[in-house]
Amino acid sequence: MNSTVRLASWFEQTVVTMSIIFALVGAAAPAVAATLVGRVVGVTDGDTIKLLVGGRQQYKIRLGEIDAPESGQPFGRTSKRMLSDLIFGKTISVRVTDIDRYGRSVGVITLDRTNINADMVRQGGAWAYRRYMSDQRYVLWENEARQARRGLWRLQPDQIMPPWEWRAARRGGSQAVSSARVAPIASYSVTGTAGGDAGRCGVKWKCGQMASCAEAVYQLRTCGLTRLDGDGDGVPCEKLCR
Repeated sequence: MNSTVRLASWFEQTVVTMSIIFALVGAAAPAVAATLVGRVVGVTDGDTIKLLVGGRQQYKIRLGEIDAPESGQPFGRTSKRMLSDLIFGKTISVRVTDIDRYGRSVGVITLDRTNINADMVRQGGAWAYRRYMSDQRYVLWENEARQARRGLWRLQPDQIMPPWEWRAARRGGSQAVSSARVAPIASYSVTGTAGGDAGRCGVKWKCGQMASCAEAVYQLRTCGLTRLDGDGDGVPCEKLCR
């Protein structure tokens, strides 16, 4: 009889404990499509911040639609400083669109009706993150920054590398992604310098139409033609670019 009572008591305590844990987890992860309003208390890099909500609950926020240079990349520290200058210590709102695999809330940050994610791209502080992008305007804003040579676009051509390619190279997953392979893209423009349709978006759609690796890279990064990168490693048209 005593063992039965002890078992019932243990079961009750376990249920209460698990309920508390689930409640805490739920509080720490806002629902997708929720809006968070709080003060920025930390800037990790050019696309990640810490947000304090209600004076006690802290969230890690990953800016959606964009990808900023990593801290070890050229312009990485400058990108972080740009984001810090825009929002550190200020009260912002975040429209949460997703929760990533690291538990971070992914969303669009607004300060005084200004889209901070877009501002980072317009100022050359970040790239349009084509693989996870839902708003094609970010590609246009990136093109504008590129043409005006703002921010990271003032770097030497061999220093310009999309963060996702830099991470892939660091993981050792793609030796083909190198600064030498990235350099040709800096000589391309939206109007095209390679002649014909090489520098135009919306004219070509598949690898068989590409005249060179440089053109395929341009179509992927500038035009957002993600179908050229079937395995998502940042390298388009493997037969041309490997």
